[in-house]
Amino acid sequence: MQILHVMLRVGNLEDSINFYCDVLGMKVLHQKDYPEGKFTLVFVGYGDEADDGSIQLTYNWDTDKYDLGNGYGHIAIGVENVYTICEEIRLRGGTITREAGSIKDDSKVIAFVEDPDGYKIELIQRL
Repeated sequence: MQILHVMLRVGNLEDSINFYCDVLGMKVLHQKDYPEGKFTLVFVGYGDEADDGSIQLTYNWDTDKYDLGNGYGHIAIGVENVYTICEEIRLRGGTITREAGSIKDDSKVIAFVEDPDGYKIELIQRL
């Protein structure tokens, strides 16, 4: 089994694509409009979907904001150096919501960023 993608509903497709591609360094893997359903799907990720998971950005043409609820946690992305990535994200206009640092009673280094819709993304330093 393999995780294929995570789906997020987004209020502004252009802002979301800019965040995931320009700020987090992903690329658009493919995009398709569904005029009869009045929505657009954009898949973004770091590599080929056959090998890596992706994020499906779902833009419903008639909705510009969502209540995220209290059940959503975050998406986790493994990085080589959390401190460096946080500085790069900040320079690209991203919002750091938890600065890079270790977890209490653990040597793992993490940080959190937030996308334009308020979704949390955890950055985890790979050892």
